[in-house]
Amino acid sequence: MLNNIFNFPGINKLSPLKYQPVPEPARELKFNVSHPNVIYDLAVSIRNIVQTATTDGYELVVLCIGTDRSTGDALGPLTGTKLKMLNLFPHIYGTLDEPVHATNLESRLASINTSFSHPFVIAVDACLGKLENVGCVTLGHGAVKPGAAVNKDLPAVGNAYITGIVNVGGFVNVGGFMEHMVLQSTRLNLVMKMADTIAHSISFGLGRNHNS
Repeated sequence: MLNNIFNFPGINKLSPLKYQPVPEPARELKFNVSHPNVIYDLAVSIRNIVQTATTDGYELVVLCIGTDRSTGDALGPLTGTKLKMLNLFPHIYGTLDEPVHATNLESRLASINTSFSHPFVIAVDACLGKLENVGCVTLGHGAVKPGAAVNKDLPAVGNAYITGIVNVGGFVNVGGFMEHMVLQSTRLNLVMKMADTIAHSISFGLGRNHNS
């Protein structure tokens, strides 16, 4: 579910999920998917988050948000599908077969809260940003606000987030019309490349922790 990097929530903002860990110092890392070492660099950073969460007794959940009905917003379910093919980690929500989007996000969050005593959610989502940042992946602590780019009022999600900047945003318009148009014109090639990068990075980052 597309969020707008111009309206990005504070990276220490807590999600509505229960049993939140003590927030770490605010930081956000950015990775360009065209860089030759991007998967390794992103995986190392993800592993640091995973190890901290599992060591503290939290149960890791990967929540990939978005819909395959829009090219730009398909980053989440594409990533979830690819990740399930790469890694045996069982707690992945949001795939092409079972996407997590605006109409079922709250019920999925409720299900996670019911299924896990101490969930630590890594939220994966697409976002819009500045032209020079298109093709970059950001990793940070805190929650994302799905649907912000298209004026949808959805709950903030995640203890950590991975977002892919799939196209240009920040338009002055009513009802998110321009953002919807931008999503429909986003190149599938870029979205697929970003989904591959994120899925492989998460898989490597989970490593030996995939059964935690």
